[in-house]
This record gives sequence, structure tokens and C-alpha cells, in this order.
Amino acid sequence: MSAEIRSLIDQIRQSATLLRRRLDWDTATKRLDELTALSERPDFWDDPQEAQAMMRERQKLADGIALVQTLEKDIADAPELMELAEGDTGMLADLESTLRRSAARAAEAELAALLSGEADGNDCYLQINAGEGGTESQDWASILRRMYVRWAEKRGYTVELLDEREGEEAGIKSATLQIKGENAYGWLKSEQGVHRLVRISPFDSSARRHTSFSSVAVSPVIDDKIDVEINPSDVRTDTYRASGAGGQHVNRTDSAVRLTHIPTNTVVQCQSGRSQHQNRDEAWRMLRSKLYELELQKRKAVADAQYADKSAIGFGHQIRSYVLQPYQMVKDLRTEVETSDTSGVLDGDIDRFLSAALAASVNKDQDA
Repeated sequence: MSAEIRSLIDQIRQSATLLRRRLDWDTATKRLDELTALSERPDFWDDPQEAQAMMRERQKLADGIALVQTLEKDIADAPELMELAEGDTGMLADLESTLRRSAARAAEAELAALLSGEADGNDCYLQINAGEGGTESQDWASILRRMYVRWAEKRGYTVELLDEREGEEAGIKSATLQIKGENAYGWLKSEQGVHRLVRISPFDSSARRHTSFSSVAVSPVIDDKIDVEINPSDVRTDTYRASGAGGQHVNRTDSAVRLTHIPTNTVVQCQSGRSQHQNRDEAWRMLRSKLYELELQKRKAVADAQYADKSAIGFGHQIRSYVLQPYQMVKDLRTEVETSDTSGVLDGDIDRFLSAALAASVNKDQDA
């Protein structure tokens, strides 16, 4: 057995053992059987919200158990496949490739297992705001929006555009997306901060290099199990005419809703619904989410105050730089992870940054 294949098998074995332990195998398999039995009851869907929560839990357990079983099968099959290869370099290469894929899946699953925060498993709202710089920053904001949409699509998540304000010449002034999928908030929460772009401006006739900034804010979609009390008298409600694509309806009616939580100066807005009532309901959900995220941030600041200067959100405190000119480089300023594949990153290939930020966050919490 080659040293490389032996190393991969050891790596997969360690990951499988760790994932089995984190799942609490006996408890997990018993709970999966319970949820499967419950889902087969005729009254299971009488409470759709509770049923959906149980089905999500069931799917998460089933996926975790299936992955461990697959990894353990790959380990068990490897010696027999090695014997069958009998020096065949092609078969050995195929085996090594299979084990590498298994090791990569195991590594990602190990990281996903670290998403144990209070709301890490939830869907999320992601808001992008263009910084100062007019058309340049507004175009950069639209590029970021596409990057996150592409990332979500590659993961099989669904994306809904809740609000958007278009730029005067190009791009967007702001946009709010709802990203729906397992651990959406857990993966994206580290994207909160300022993103900096350096490039030759497509809007500058002199082809000069420009630096643009846009900020990203991420908050979890919270369910009824999480209670967020809001005094209605603390909230100002404004309605306005929706803008952007959407047909005659958005151009005729004042259906868009903006809520301002006065004590915290938190503002949310929604125009995706076809009625003011729908937009008001969604805006209130967004406001509860934002205030919940503020509370999580306060707790985190208390727990790791020594890192506050690195996680501050504001212009001049960028978390990542995207340099397209005079060289190609995307670098995360918190984890030092970098790549020259700028086109891939802007097309949604940001997992390396998300994984590094998650691992760094877990290590930081352990140190604290």
C-alpha cells in the first residue's frame, strides 16, 4: 500500500471517528428512528411548522449518519481494491482519487459539525450596501450580490431578493437577500464586514485604478421558538413606492415598507411582496432577525473583547481585499487565506474563506 493511500485512509478513519463521536452515534440513530416513525403518522402534518422542523432534523441526522457509513465503507473497501489493482497504476490512481474526495467530504463535514451556535443552522438575511464612491461602489455591490447568489446556488440553497435599490448609472445602492438552506447563517455569518475592491474602472475613460468599498451584514432568520420582544412604539413605519424590475404593480402602488427601530437605529425594508401587508409581515421578521443578531454580537463582544478590533464593521476595517489590478489576488485579512483565482471567487467559490473563518472562530473561542 502506497504511503499516500495509507495517509488518506488514516485521515478518513480519524474523521469518521470524530464525526461518529460528535453525532453521539447511538443517540443519533435512535432519534432518527423516532423521527421516521413520527413522520409516518397520519396526523404528522397537522402542525406544518413543527412537522417541517422535525423533517429538517431528520434529514440532518440521516445525512450525518450516511456520511459516516460511506467513509467507513471507503476505509473497509480500500485494502481489497488495493489487492485487485495488483500494481495497475490506473486503478491505483482511481482509488487515490476516490479517497481524496472522501477526505475532502470528511474535512467539510468536520467543519460543518462545528456550526453549533444558537442560530447557525438557520436560514439568513444578507444585506449589501454600497459605500462611498458612487457608480464604482454601486457596481461593486452588484458584483458581491452575484457572488453570494452563485455561492448559494452551488450549495443547493435557494435565494429570494427581498429588497433592492438600483444605482443611478449602474449597480445597486443596496440589496437584501434571504438565503434558505441548512446552516446558511452558520456559513455566512463570517462575511459580515467591509469588502474592498481594487481594479481598473470600467467607468473611467482614463482607465485609472479605483478602490471601492461595500459592506455586508448577515443576520439569522429566527423562528417562533426564539422570542424577541419589540415595543411597537419604538418602531417607525414608512411606506414608499417600490423600485426596480417587477412589472406595473411595483410602479403604481406604495407597497414597499420600511421599519426603523428607533432605540438602535436599525432599519429594514421589503418590497418583494405584492401587497403592503405581505411586505410589512416580512419586514417585521427581518427586524426581529436584526435585533437578535445585535444581541448575539453583544454576547460575542463580551466573550472575546480582545478580538473586537479585528471584527469591527466599518469602512477602514475591511475583512477582505479583492485586487484585480495590477495583479490578481483575493486575500482575507483576518485569516491570511489568499488566492489568485479572482474570477472563481467572484463566481461564488468562497468556501476556502468561509472554512478558514469558521475554524479561526472556533480556535479563538477555545483560546478565550
